[in-house]
Amino acid sequence: MLQLSIQKVKMKKLTRKIKFKNFYIGGDNPFVLITGPCVIENKEKTEYLAFRIKEITSKYNIPFIFKASYDKANRSSINSFRGPGLELGLKILEDIKKRYDILILSDIHNIHEIEPAACVLDIIQIPAFLCRQTDLIVEASKTKKVVNIKKGQFMSPYDMQNVINKFLSTGNKNLMLTERGVTFGYNNLVVDMRSLVIMRELGYPVVFDATHSVQLPGGKGTSSGGERKFVSPLARAAIAIGIDALYLEVAENPDCALCDGPNSINLDDLSLLLEDIIPIDNYVKGKNRE
Repeated sequence: MLQLSIQKVKMKKLTRKIKFKNFYIGGDNPFVLITGPCVIENKEKTEYLAFRIKEITSKYNIPFIFKASYDKANRSSINSFRGPGLELGLKILEDIKKRYDILILSDIHNIHEIEPAACVLDIIQIPAFLCRQTDLIVEASKTKKVVNIKKGQFMSPYDMQNVINKFLSTGNKNLMLTERGVTFGYNNLVVDMRSLVIMRELGYPVVFDATHSVQLPGGKGTSSGGERKFVSPLARAAIAIGIDALYLEVAENPDCALCDGPNSINLDDLSLLLEDIIPIDNYVKGKNRE
């Protein structure tokens, strides 16, 4: 009988690890889950998602960071839903953070947002479209907060070294890099899994954004489309490579979501996906979750 042997794929070990309350991102630590809705639709829906996700991740002993945007400033159409805005959005996120004792990530778009956002957020995110905005990167770095910079859809993984150098210019080393696919136009994104290896060799924890990677930018004319069915296989592949964190957008009913519904996964499917990928992560990292 033919026997197949599976060789562990080991990415380069990092000396750089980022410490949060009771877990690390980076090194050979188990993956961390960054997840939540694309945008804050209202306080009640967002709170419910935070509660349910914490419940699920606690069951599987997975470190969890809650993600939700207070403003989506780069939508396809002028008529697209953007969220509650900076002031109300940060208030909602602050309330959720205190009520459920969870870490919060959200994205900034302008320098004037950085100071109020840094008072609430545990991780400041710079969107892919803005990853070359030098002043935005430097000012976010000056907060000394952890910053997640998404690699632009128009950039190679090697180009992120210049982004890293901008960030490090302030002395802050609390940096994560995110892969979310590359666009060649025509409303599509393609993920090159080599990018995860290349970026991690730059010395900082790497996140794979499995839901934005299946987005079809502007695919519906005035909004983006998506191919949700590919989220799970891409997530499994990235976990097998040995990423440090997995980024997913979830919704109670993705088909009715006001933003990025076609590429978000259903909250009810989150447990199934985690059950698929946890054994892969344990094998690659040589660890077990209690």
